[in-house]
Amino acid sequence: MTYTYKKPTLLQALIPIIFLIAALSTNVWIFGDAALDGSNQIILIMSAAVATLVAFRLGYSWKELRNGIVKSIGSAMASIIILLLIGSLAGTWLISGVVPAMIYYGLQILNPTIFLFAAVVVSAIVSVATGSSWTTAATVGIALVGIGTALGLNPGMVAGAIISGAYFGDKMSPLSDTTNLAPAMAGTDLFTHIKYMAYTTVPSITITLIIFLILGFTMDHGSTGVDTHEILNAISAKFNINGWLFLVPAIVIGLIVKKIPAIPAILIGAILGGIFALIFQPDVVHSVSGYDVKSWESSYVGIMIAFYGDVAIQTGNPIVDDLLSSGGMYGMLGTVWLIISAMIFGGVMEKSGMLKRIAEAVISVVNSTGSLVASTVGTCVFFNVTASDQYLAIVVPGRMYAETFKEKGLAPENLSRSLEDSGTVTSVLVPWNTCGAYHSGVLGVSTLAYAPFAFFNILSPFMSILFAYAGIKIRTLAEAKGMAREEDDFDNP
Repeated sequence: MTYTYKKPTLLQALIPIIFLIAALSTNVWIFGDAALDGSNQIILIMSAAVATLVAFRLGYSWKELRNGIVKSIGSAMASIIILLLIGSLAGTWLISGVVPAMIYYGLQILNPTIFLFAAVVVSAIVSVATGSSWTTAATVGIALVGIGTALGLNPGMVAGAIISGAYFGDKMSPLSDTTNLAPAMAGTDLFTHIKYMAYTTVPSITITLIIFLILGFTMDHGSTGVDTHEILNAISAKFNINGWLFLVPAIVIGLIVKKIPAIPAILIGAILGGIFALIFQPDVVHSVSGYDVKSWESSYVGIMIAFYGDVAIQTGNPIVDDLLSSGGMYGMLGTVWLIISAMIFGGVMEKSGMLKRIAEAVISVVNSTGSLVASTVGTCVFFNVTASDQYLAIVVPGRMYAETFKEKGLAPENLSRSLEDSGTVTSVLVPWNTCGAYHSGVLGVSTLAYAPFAFFNILSPFMSILFAYAGIKIRTLAEAKGMAREEDDFDNP
């Protein structure tokens, strides 16, 4: 059977968006940081209901919209599985002493003055090596938040530094999925894309490092009242701290570098954490189990609780006790709920053509290179907010704008750079986006708390727009063809 659908008007397409923005704003104003505990999820579902009513008017059936929702949730299923496994990894890495060891040694190496700068650099190195901001947050990110908190630094500021470095690598690493996806959508090759993207990325990360360095030297570090020696003593008294514990994160990072998929790599990391806990921290495992007598049953129960449930290590030092806690897989369920709710809304909006209609309205006002890039950037941000997925924020605008860039005589690397400068990096700034929900859940810092300090993520889209309006490093199709001919002549003299 063939169905005839009405094309949504711009007003019809904007109705669910207006409702979403108004409702979320009200929600955050009333609930504050507690908005992510459930009320934002309800708002996303209610917004999907509004979108469904509009879609009915356009001729779509509930079955079609439901299929769109299922497809949308399905696209996020890998992210959901990773998120659940990260919860288990955090739990086993805690009781095994991996995270406490990172905090223990990190407190002795890093000082508050250079910590934020160092957090960006360390996160960038790990992210370039693994190609994943998610893996970076789940490994060194967790430890860096713990160290920063122990040093008395603002958790949002610390998380912002970690995310800035992590997304630098997510953009620039040839191992990154988004770094491969963007040129594929735009029609250029991977290394041309990375080389061309460096023009805007290097200034953005340089400015970010300078800002964090200035913050480090200008902040008042003497008023925190944090005694790092007491923290070190509390950790060493509870855990057997040694260098062998670093084998676990090293193996996980090595697996990612070897291009082992994230899900099995993280699961292996969680299992290794449990094994190392039994070897190095048997007393901690026993205390987590709640059993009176140490036995193989208590060891089994302690490990299983670390995988799925709440773990709170008591040391007698309140600061350390706050650091040494984990919610396991159970602790990630709220974030999973948020992602599913967001994908329900995005699924209805995409299936009904309302997202496409809004994007078409944006393209219609493009009249210069600067406005074209600005429109691309704005569309990517829009999809991150509405579709709640960074892949959609790259794929859909990439398809939409590819022909427009060609018509303007611009090389495809201009488009691929714009997609990454906006679609990749701004996803983490949206609380209900899969990336924002993930990093907030893993780092234990709300998106609204770290977003103002994710300077690299904020600067990147503006840098892309600035280069476009200033005409800096904007390659034309003629220039690209000329360079290709020169390379052919060089390869075939």
